[in-house]
Amino acid sequence: MQKLLYGILISAGLISSSLLFAQDTEELEVKGKVLQSDQVTAFKTPVPVLNVPQSVSIITDDEIMMKGYRELGDIVRYTPGVNTTQGEGHRDAIVFRGVRSTANFYLDGTRDDVQYYRSLYNIEQVEVIKGANALLFGRDARGGLINRVTKKPVVGESFRSINAGMDSFGAYDIAFDSNMDISDDSAIRLMLHSDTLENHRDHFDGDRVGANIVYRTEMDADSTLDLSYELVDHERFIDRGIPTSLTSYYPDSRFDDVVFGSPGINLQTTEADIFKAKFTRELSDTSRIIFSLTANDFEKMYKNLYVSSINAAGTTIDADGYQDDTERESTIFNIDWVNEIEMGDTTHTILAGLEILDTENKNQRYYKCFSSHDGTAALDNNADCVAGATNRKGQKETFTVSRPMDFTKNSDGVANTTHYDQAGTFYARTETDVEITSISLQDQINLNESILLTVGGRFDQMELTVRDTRTTSGGTTINDRDIFSPRAGITYKPQENVSLYAAYSESYYPKAGEQYKKQSDAQAITDPDTFENTEIGLKMEINPNLVFTANYFDSENVVSLPDGQGEAETVNLSVDGFELELKGQINEKLYAAFGYSDYDGETSPGTPAKEIPESTTTGWINYDVSDSFGYGLGFTRQGESQIKDGAASGGLLPSYTRWDAAMYWTLSNDTSVQLNIENLTNTDYYPHAHSTHQASVGEDINARLSINYSF
Repeated sequence: MQKLLYGILISAGLISSSLLFAQDTEELEVKGKVLQSDQVTAFKTPVPVLNVPQSVSIITDDEIMMKGYRELGDIVRYTPGVNTTQGEGHRDAIVFRGVRSTANFYLDGTRDDVQYYRSLYNIEQVEVIKGANALLFGRDARGGLINRVTKKPVVGESFRSINAGMDSFGAYDIAFDSNMDISDDSAIRLMLHSDTLENHRDHFDGDRVGANIVYRTEMDADSTLDLSYELVDHERFIDRGIPTSLTSYYPDSRFDDVVFGSPGINLQTTEADIFKAKFTRELSDTSRIIFSLTANDFEKMYKNLYVSSINAAGTTIDADGYQDDTERESTIFNIDWVNEIEMGDTTHTILAGLEILDTENKNQRYYKCFSSHDGTAALDNNADCVAGATNRKGQKETFTVSRPMDFTKNSDGVANTTHYDQAGTFYARTETDVEITSISLQDQINLNESILLTVGGRFDQMELTVRDTRTTSGGTTINDRDIFSPRAGITYKPQENVSLYAAYSESYYPKAGEQYKKQSDAQAITDPDTFENTEIGLKMEINPNLVFTANYFDSENVVSLPDGQGEAETVNLSVDGFELELKGQINEKLYAAFGYSDYDGETSPGTPAKEIPESTTTGWINYDVSDSFGYGLGFTRQGESQIKDGAASGGLLPSYTRWDAAMYWTLSNDTSVQLNIENLTNTDYYPHAHSTHQASVGEDINARLSINYSF
């Protein structure tokens, strides 16, 4: 691996030394300043970021390419206000302003809530929106959300490109993008990708394959139809990290090279078919209506072993694990009507929306069995590991720590195999139906050139049915709720390039959880949890291509609990803090992006919340030396954070600083080469965790060399 890395670095130096020459001045292309042009994106109305009374970070496809981002976690690393959590090694899991979520993800503004790692091969723009906003997105969306905007066909043009890369871990990838102009009023865009996954950890491997074909036809001068199909096929090894020390509460560096899992046992697979249709009709110069339909079908499986406890000497561990299967089918229909109305000196941009969502979710979980317990009394007085055993959760086996881990025999030398006895009783098995009909109305009011008001609300009629199908006597819980979620904001522009804003918004969280897996009768009688966000901020265009933003927010998660007399409310998470971001083109040669966030979070007075770093600081500069060569340098610093709520004994992630770098060469009008180096100083760090004994080990230095060819 080191020889390959050195070879890449030497080759990069030779290329750069032969390609430097003067740069001609060109007009800069401005991206990321408007959340919608001809795309269905997060806010649904074409509002410049400067006028949005909410914190928004936009990452364009150019930035994704420039910084070498391969997944959402890479984007989050350089975005203030969000950080990653481990996601148990099998899913995107983001902490939005202190709120962990595995479901607050959207694709072209439509819910995309299955637990998997999302690819970026077909993405035009990623929008990170911070703060509660149920008005546009419905349930959840508590601390924020991520919306991916897909690439669309371009009528009247034909182009193709191939991007291929390989890194020093041995991973390689290829992506193909083709836009075919098939008539005067229609085009097809085909995007394909294949990734072979590798990293610095033993056993880790995987494959991701994706295909997205999109057809666009301009039916007449005012009507456009887009039809899209995407295939997702992913498989990867699951690595749930290493234990924390019993004395220091930090990740135990003695185990940095040990993977507490096994090939074939730690595995995740995802298969999906995603269909989308969108019809856009321009009713007039100031009115548009959009009909969209999304239908998707996901099958997700993951199974794993992980450390549940470790002895004081660090020589043996107790292993736990399970297998989890999910099948989910969703159909989502939207109508969005945007109309601009002049009333005297006041302009109203009205957004009216109707959404009908129908989701059917089947989930089942099996706990592992160890053959050393088959037909014998298991540890911790749990049931035997035989068909029909009903209490396998918490059943453990003890293994000796080694590299690689040997799970074929326990610490006493007794032969062992790990299996998931699907003929036995399920630990959990549910079928959930979610039906939600939503009506939303928002008015953006330009009172004059200086004052803009945003006001609106969303009414959701929700019916959530959870059936426990573990046994024939399993019960059914039905939760019917009518929910109203408001949003309001005011923006003051003392001059055209500066805005000051204040905003309030709410979101809600259903009792069945973001993955709809379970709900009790007691929970069904209470209202959903709510999340309230109050925010003030400043946005300034220092020049047309460089924007500075700053905000302070205060949020509370209010939980409804059954008290026998209706319900009671309690606040179980309070988070407040501020965020700063400077991003854009300083001049024709220099691009810069800097971010800083600082939060305080409590689950109760005096009890610090988990997964909230003391502070995060990020920076990236990109300098074009000439038309043919440029380089970039970036860093991300994350402060210390709690692994679990409460005192230090719950585990701590130490602070760290990681440096990244990049170099770019334009060989011709059609061909470019790029080198990205991650963790340039080979820093030891732990970016996130899932619980005390599942802290991820950050990647070693890694170089990826890629080539992009257009034809």
